[in-house]
Amino acid sequence: MARLSSSFIFSFFLQVALFATCCRGESKKQQHQLPKKHVPFLIFGDSILDAGNNNYINTSTLDQANFWPYGLTFFNYPTGRFCDGRLIPDFIAKYAKLPLIPPFLQPGFRQYYLGVNFASAGAGALVETFQGFVIDLKTQLRYYYKVDSWLRHKLGNDEAKATMSRAVHLFSIGTNDYASPFLTNSTILNNYNKSTYVGMVIGNLTTVIDGIYKRGGRKFAFINLPDLGCVPGIRIIKSGNNGSCFEEATRLASLHNKALSKLLYELEKRLKGFKYSLFDLNSNLRQRMEHPSKYGFKEGETACCGTGEYRGVLSCGGKRPVKEFQLCKHPQKYVFWDSLHLTERTYKQLADQMWGGTTSDSHDVGPYNIKQLFRIH
Repeated sequence: MARLSSSFIFSFFLQVALFATCCRGESKKQQHQLPKKHVPFLIFGDSILDAGNNNYINTSTLDQANFWPYGLTFFNYPTGRFCDGRLIPDFIAKYAKLPLIPPFLQPGFRQYYLGVNFASAGAGALVETFQGFVIDLKTQLRYYYKVDSWLRHKLGNDEAKATMSRAVHLFSIGTNDYASPFLTNSTILNNYNKSTYVGMVIGNLTTVIDGIYKRGGRKFAFINLPDLGCVPGIRIIKSGNNGSCFEEATRLASLHNKALSKLLYELEKRLKGFKYSLFDLNSNLRQRMEHPSKYGFKEGETACCGTGEYRGVLSCGGKRPVKEFQLCKHPQKYVFWDSLHLTERTYKQLADQMWGGTTSDSHDVGPYNIKQLFRIH
């Protein structure tokens, strides 16, 4: 693991302190200070949601963001988030009147009453996706089982199951399953037709949802995939593309989104009490890329931090194989922060829609929004 900087060590202790203000100690008196029907927030997935789990695993700097200028605008230090500031779950937690939800692997953290973040930058639903460098979704489920066991020990089986049934489980997964073959020159897509490959990803996600449901989980929120071929880091893969999107990646993401919608509709019918929110990140991000000024941005396609065309080379911070990078002066004017990730301002706009949007407006979230999921008991 890369040596941690003094600024990162500071960020670790600050995050511990932030969460401790809400959940310090394990005495019965302190436990009773929790709202009687409090709603935990449990987070699974990839770099869109990872609050820093990859800081604590033996991986590469390609899958870490614990160095400047990550964290530049809000935290003023790198936290491990692939962003200049906060991510979607940070805003959702704020709106739900929760503290920042900490990474599961954060050393010394053992309080799970209000939730925990299992997400890992680079993770996929398939174990083979960036295997050995990330925490795949199946492993994230094993971590969830550990948290469930901890709650059962603290609260008893019945109360722990009731607590999990109130919890909101947020997922963002699949991007890396479809992007990794192009980013690593893998030949895996030669072994399957596109529908079969997407079916493998959706099948693994289904297994994880079923595992959570069996432990009491009933409320789920999902983010579909962006137009992968138009993300700066994917757009530049095919040379001589004249700025057009990389269609092969886009087709896989489109197939995934259709399969995800179908899966959730079927699970709602099959699993008693299953409630979900599905946010259409794809259309919402495309609108901001194509019409940035409509949403208060200056630049919708080129990233704030990186190098090359569209700043699509993942070199932000100079700690990765390509050291050269440029950094924009005003990240809030950009939709993309680095070649694969969005700015805090973009994430806030998306989180606002996930929290309060409806299917009857242009926000494309339903059948529940996340605010409604937190309020359902």
